[in-house]
Amino acid sequence: MVVAPLVVALLLAAALMHATWNALLKSDRSDRLATFGVIMTTGTVMGLAAVPFLPMIEPGAWKFLALSVAIHLAYYTFLLKAYSYGDLSHTYPIARGLGPLLVALVSGQLIGEHLRTQDIVGVVLLSGSLVALAMPLKATATVGGRHGLATLFAVLTGFSIASYIIADGMGVRAAGPDSAHRLAYIAWLCVAEGPWLLVLAIVLRPQNAWAHLRRQWWRGAIGGAIASTGYGIAIYALALGPMAHVAALRETSVLFGALMGTLLLGEPFGRRRIVAAAVIVCGLVLMNGPRLF
Repeated sequence: MVVAPLVVALLLAAALMHATWNALLKSDRSDRLATFGVIMTTGTVMGLAAVPFLPMIEPGAWKFLALSVAIHLAYYTFLLKAYSYGDLSHTYPIARGLGPLLVALVSGQLIGEHLRTQDIVGVVLLSGSLVALAMPLKATATVGGRHGLATLFAVLTGFSIASYIIADGMGVRAAGPDSAHRLAYIAWLCVAEGPWLLVLAIVLRPQNAWAHLRRQWWRGAIGGAIASTGYGIAIYALALGPMAHVAALRETSVLFGALMGTLLLGEPFGRRRIVAAAVIVCGLVLMNGPRLF
């Protein structure tokens, strides 16, 4: 089973959106926690605006929604730690690269989505190349230094990504029989995630947080609108195609993220990363092309 062309196009747009809000967050050198809080609060506002116009999700979907919220809280913690220790072009590919591989490994046992041989090859090529994108261009960091910590938190972020993809995939499928119920699941997820990170930032360092918000609120608001829309597309797609395929397509955001890290944040790219990017494309073609073997 492959993903329909329209869904592919939507997921590529979602990938670009995901890389964009991550670049906005990484480029904030003042108070990332406060900015992340505004990103999440913006999503909550968008969800609250949508909920009155949508049906209630089925009771069986709530447990997956609650699980997703808990996993997302861990994801945010690991992501902020990874960005505090490493470059966007290093931490982002590791975190996103692990997701498709882990989803592919467990989706068969959990939900009965068994991949073709070429799908497995495609996932391996894609995930391996994403990690290659993340490897430092100069071997100067030690495992115990900032590079090692950045890698550790990026790996933990990757595990949390795979976990919330599966939770939300099962949740959106259990939400109801039609598009309105799927949109309702997305809206309620935005609401449930809430403004807790923003509250935490204000509690931990109130003066700095308020000063930062007065100057940089727009960064989180723009990032939040982009993040909520992009992940909403991804969740909706999880109801339309195999989770491993959807996860892999969404993680093309790594290509956008690496390019943004290079072009906007002054981080190096290098010849090896160009080769890795080409292999990623090959992996995606295998996963979404006709049966070859």
